[in-house]
Amino acid sequence: MNERQYLLKIVLLDIEPDIWRRFVVPGSITLDRLHDVIQIVMGWTDSHLHEFTIGKKRYTEYPESEEFGLVGGKYRLGELIKQNGRTFSYLYDFGDSWMHEVTLEDSRYSNPELRSSIKCLGGSRACPPEDVGSIPGYYEFLKALKDPDHPEHENYKTWVSGFYGHNGEFDSEAFDIERVTYELYKYIR
Repeated sequence: MNERQYLLKIVLLDIEPDIWRRFVVPGSITLDRLHDVIQIVMGWTDSHLHEFTIGKKRYTEYPESEEFGLVGGKYRLGELIKQNGRTFSYLYDFGDSWMHEVTLEDSRYSNPELRSSIKCLGGSRACPPEDVGSIPGYYEFLKALKDPDHPEHENYKTWVSGFYGHNGEFDSEAFDIERVTYELYKYIR
């Protein structure tokens, strides 16, 4: 791979302890493809709208006009972000408002053992389930799952059983890098 690689770290904001991922993408990746990669590494299901904010400009999938942002698929990450340490935001699901901070950790990342242009290198904790109701809803969801006497305990167990890989259980501390790697390889193919 002769193409410049970017090492990025993404953190889901306002949740403690942090939910984060560190991953590598080509600097030439378009923002719409970066969105796809973020969905995979974070564990989201691409069921909602998203928006990148870089500087004072917003980039999204289908803006109705420039007032609502620019078309992300027309812009490459390496054209917009060049300096190590630079951050930008990624908002997923305008209803639940999952705000992420993305940091460019290394704009010239090199690892001779890297066999793919897109790779997740690490992370911590599971992403909240889709449509859980933003941060307060997520905390209430976790509380209900831990307490068999909570009035919503059984409803939440049934609800979470419908999500891929959860089988009726949700472990907020789990992060399965092997599953993420598998999903990224499928995406790249």
